[in-house]
Amino acid sequence: MAEHESLEFGKADFVLLDTVSMEEFMANLKLRFEKGRIYSYIGEVVVSVNPYRAMNIYGRDTIEQYKGRELYERPPHLFAIADAAYKAMKRRNKDTCIVISGESGAGKTEASKYIMQYIAAITNPNQRAEVERVKNMLLKSNCVLEAFGNAKTNRNDNSSRFGKYMDINFDFKGDPIGGHINNYLLEKVSGWLGFHIICVFHLQLLSGAPDSLLHSLHIKKDPKAYTYIKIGGQIKITYVKLLVVKSSWCFCCFLQGNLTFGVDGDVTLIENTKQVSVIRDLLSTKEENVEKALLYRTVATGRDVIEKQHTTQEASYGRDALAKAMYERLFCWIVGRINDIIEVKNYDARIHGKNTVIGVLDIYGFEIFQNNSFEQFCINYCNEKLQQLFIQLVLKQEQEEYQREGIPWKHIDYFNNQIIVDLVEQQHKGIFSILDEACMNVGKVTDEVFLQGLDVKLAKHAHFSSRKLSPTDKSLEFDRDFRIRHYAGDVAYSVVGFIDKNKDTLFQDFKRLLYNSSNPVLKGMWPEGKLRITEVTKRPLTAATLFKNSMILLVENLASKEPYYVRCIKPNDVKSPLLFEHERCRHQVEYLGLLENVRVRRAGFAYRQTYPRFLQRYKMISEFTWPNHDLPSDKEAVKKLLQGCRFDHDVAYGKTKVFIRTPRTLFSLEEQRAEMVQRIILFLQKVWRGALARRRYRRMRAALIILQAYRRYKVKSYIREVNRRFKNVQSMKDYGRHVKWPTPPKVLRVFSSWIFLDASFRWWAWTLIKGLSPEETLQVRAKVACLEALKSQRADLGLQRDWEGNYLVRGRRKIDGIKILNAKKGKKIPLLYLYMSASHGMTNEELCASQINRFHKTENRAVLITDRHLYKMDPLRQYKPMKSIPLYNVTGMSISSGKDQLVVFHTKDSRDLVVCLQGMVPANESRIGELVGTLLSHFKRLAI
Repeated sequence: MAEHESLEFGKADFVLLDTVSMEEFMANLKLRFEKGRIYSYIGEVVVSVNPYRAMNIYGRDTIEQYKGRELYERPPHLFAIADAAYKAMKRRNKDTCIVISGESGAGKTEASKYIMQYIAAITNPNQRAEVERVKNMLLKSNCVLEAFGNAKTNRNDNSSRFGKYMDINFDFKGDPIGGHINNYLLEKVSGWLGFHIICVFHLQLLSGAPDSLLHSLHIKKDPKAYTYIKIGGQIKITYVKLLVVKSSWCFCCFLQGNLTFGVDGDVTLIENTKQVSVIRDLLSTKEENVEKALLYRTVATGRDVIEKQHTTQEASYGRDALAKAMYERLFCWIVGRINDIIEVKNYDARIHGKNTVIGVLDIYGFEIFQNNSFEQFCINYCNEKLQQLFIQLVLKQEQEEYQREGIPWKHIDYFNNQIIVDLVEQQHKGIFSILDEACMNVGKVTDEVFLQGLDVKLAKHAHFSSRKLSPTDKSLEFDRDFRIRHYAGDVAYSVVGFIDKNKDTLFQDFKRLLYNSSNPVLKGMWPEGKLRITEVTKRPLTAATLFKNSMILLVENLASKEPYYVRCIKPNDVKSPLLFEHERCRHQVEYLGLLENVRVRRAGFAYRQTYPRFLQRYKMISEFTWPNHDLPSDKEAVKKLLQGCRFDHDVAYGKTKVFIRTPRTLFSLEEQRAEMVQRIILFLQKVWRGALARRRYRRMRAALIILQAYRRYKVKSYIREVNRRFKNVQSMKDYGRHVKWPTPPKVLRVFSSWIFLDASFRWWAWTLIKGLSPEETLQVRAKVACLEALKSQRADLGLQRDWEGNYLVRGRRKIDGIKILNAKKGKKIPLLYLYMSASHGMTNEELCASQINRFHKTENRAVLITDRHLYKMDPLRQYKPMKSIPLYNVTGMSISSGKDQLVVFHTKDSRDLVVCLQGMVPANESRIGELVGTLLSHFKRLAI
């Protein structure tokens, strides 16, 4: 079953139709065409509908989608059938063939091109030069053959007027190494020459040939100047072919049409003799020989040789016969030249392995016209032979498969067209034999005589009738028409021209004329021209016999290979990509035998598949088979699955395959599978997302571990370097003060700045102060307290000198000092000018000042700070206390950031005391720092 297409596009395989009827078949075919699905299946047969538009389904991406895939794994496509044929050839070492059939304009030639394109694309992966050369030659050969064998018709712009069978040879690796082409029945109907030669003619003109070349070829640029090119007064112009033909004699074919004949008494003459000289130049022969061959026929009667003059009618017939024969020989010569180039050379099976083949048959399809001629009769006979082979091989394949699998074979009723094939080709009784017999009769033989012979010998045949045998059938003309009931329908043929076309008479004089040409190519095309007139030869085989023999050989060749089929359908006559003409398509379905094919396929079981592949597709339906089964075999697993679905009544179990009878069972399996696939997808998404998350976690964790290890390494390295640098600092004079710290790693920059450096500074400070006396220790603490309080507030704090602590006048008594705890900005108060003198050896501070009172008089004062009070004293009265301020009333002390010596003591009753330190040695600034530091240090000790 074709996968990846929903039912909105119809049934991809016609075998799966609910009911097998023409109405159901046509409805499904129309739906798929309207939805843009031009390919469908009938089992392993591809049904192709011409889309009449370019479709983007043949590119490299599409080729990769079908390469190596099974037929049912992808939607229907030509690439699928091409890949199936290639795999069968490569895997089983068996010759295969692809038969492409359909009426003119159905897309057969394009289908063969796409198949060749696919095979070329998937082979030679190693790009061997010789294989590439062979592939290019095989692909380009189509262009050459189309240039000479295709034409524009009323039904098709590029109609193949010949049948083509190409064998592609492959080596043991599956690479193409050569090929061979057989052609069948290049049409010679009325007006055929204009169809073909106009291609070459117009190419020369449109390719910009210089006037010198046109003059040498005796060609005029006006196509109306040539009789063969004009049909019914109109010019038939085909599209330009990419081919250049420079052999001058090739142009003789359509120049001959301008020859006209007249009568002078009893003598037949050529009216435009200038054309004879032109033809003589092109054929590289003598002018008198050309004129003699056109006007006379040489007849041998025993030993006597007689030259019989033609009538104008006979001369015109001979002229046209020569032109047709030359063009046919030219086409066969081109095919032969192509075969010489592409044939397998120097291949030894004992050395290189078995040479396998894929054949591609692109041949005209069954058609019904208003006036069906001899050529159409041969074409329809060809299709009868191919249809017979098709039905036989399909039935044979079905029967062999049933026997291999041990499934009982049920006889299938179908229309066997062997009776029609026998009607045409049977010895002594068939139409071809009757036609040959009529052609061998002595005397004047007419088409009417041939029809009379048919009426006599086929009067009782159920599939033959004529107006004489059916007088009431007015659709047939007396003495002209006969009808055959083909498998595809009734077709009436006109016998007009049957005798002449079957004889395919070309006078021996023309053969000798062309054989004696000085052109070696032209000479080689006519080997029978070397015979002398008196030499007795066998009667040449007729066109009907030659065609029949070629068809028998073709069918035998196809029957020896494993066949694959492409059935092409033309949706309408106006080349519209939107129009689907129901009746027209219905007739094509009938004569292609597609419905018959569906019935044969559906007579037993609609679907069959090997157990492993069936299980692979549907195992998710059953809990016993998902995700894997533990049953003895895949066959038992399939049985368990179908029994669980209650479908075992509609299936049969072969040795290697399961057979499903009705499409409904298959569709039910597909529905259950689609439902389970959604759940599986969600489960897989969950598992995959979890796997991705775990993978990300493991990567992050691994990265973190690596980062941590790296950090530890950097930290240890840094610590080792610090330890190395500061190893002997205790023995240094400055205790390592001059040692430079190493640059810390990024992870330790903050830690090193705050912890390491702080610890080292603390150690260095501790090392310095651990040998100081208690008094020196108190002084250091006072300096530290001053630094913490006033750092960056004042320029000089007096930290570089010793703080003596007691500065009363020398010889005065000792007074204990106190420390101020806090500095706080106060309100405006009267300003006092202080003068301070100091004496050494004291533990307290005495500050002396001069006071400016409200009467603007100056008075000296001293300030004494103890551990409990702040005293204002008069130095002139033996430092008699004038005012005592308890320290618990002092709320703070303020100093400015300038160089002034102002100090403000703030009190709770807002009676602040302002002093100005003067006469400081060595610097006034230093006493403020000492005062602040001493007080802060004192209060810190009290707090502790």
